[in-house]
Amino acid sequence: MTTTRRTGQQSERRRNTAKKATARPDRSRRGTADEDRQPSRSRKPSLRSVALSAATELSELIGHQVESVVAIDRDDDGWKVQVEVVESRRVPDTTDILAIYEVETDGDGAMTGYRRLGRHVRGRTQE
Repeated sequence: MTTTRRTGQQSERRRNTAKKATARPDRSRRGTADEDRQPSRSRKPSLRSVALSAATELSELIGHQVESVVAIDRDDDGWKVQVEVVESRRVPDTTDILAIYEVETDGDGAMTGYRRLGRHVRGRTQE
């Protein structure tokens, strides 16, 4: 019986190896040939990754919870991301103090600076 099991396992391994060898490459990614040749470091970061990185870094720096990303713009030097944070939680939550911060990043999305643009109460609209 041991011989049969071993032979069965070997056959199974051969089939799995054959499947891997004949498997077709994943064609779900539709990049150009030039994109495929470029190293991943030279690719520009996505809008989403810049926004998430800026919000996360700001939250860690100032110690307040991020409420949302309210704006993002690309300029010559990198990105400007406006992030809304909760500076003071209150009861009821419509009286929370919120602030808008502008985070500046370089072209790769790394944070280079930030500043608070203003504060407001959650229940009041800004115009």
